[in-house]
Amino acid sequence: MGNMLHHVHPEEDEIEIVEEYIGDYASVSSIVREALPFEIIATIGGVIAGIILSGMTDELELIPGLIVIAPAVLGMRGNISCTLGSRLGSAIHMGLITKIENNPELINNISGSLLLSFIISAILGLMGHFITIAFGLESAGALKLMFIAVLAGLSSGIILSVVAVFLALGMFRFGFDPDNVVTPAIATIGDIVSMLMLFLSAKVVLLL
Repeated sequence: MGNMLHHVHPEEDEIEIVEEYIGDYASVSSIVREALPFEIIATIGGVIAGIILSGMTDELELIPGLIVIAPAVLGMRGNISCTLGSRLGSAIHMGLITKIENNPELINNISGSLLLSFIISAILGLMGHFITIAFGLESAGALKLMFIAVLAGLSSGIILSVVAVFLALGMFRFGFDPDNVVTPAIATIGDIVSMLMLFLSAKVVLLL
């Protein structure tokens, strides 16, 4: 009888832990409370990215085809970095990542994100050139557009990877669910950083 009771208690403890987790992280109020401020900030970030784009008139005129890849750079960066943030959140919840260290899970996530950034950026620059030509517009050339896209994609990718790691671990330690916070935060910062890196990359090309 004592053995049977011994086997029952761990299951009850596990149920209590699950219920406590759901109460802390999965309630409607906690989701809205944690995510809403960052969603509002994300909207503001999109406006700031638009302001940066509006200040790139000279670069857009001097580098034909740049306007074609600009929105795609933002979309690519958001997709890759937000996915990284989500994967980090899941890994933290599973206990696979607890701090910044030489952790295979952490290194693989960041390395995969940066490799994707390089590959997609190169494809994006090439596509930007051919799509511009296909519409009968002038293009700065495949190499220039690829260089701008890759430089902007990798530089913003490195910055956002660092931000995602610190943000995910920091939010978890302060009792927030990283899944509610990291993705909208990275989307916001990503728009601003990506547009800024695109602007600087275009400046570098013009100086070469």
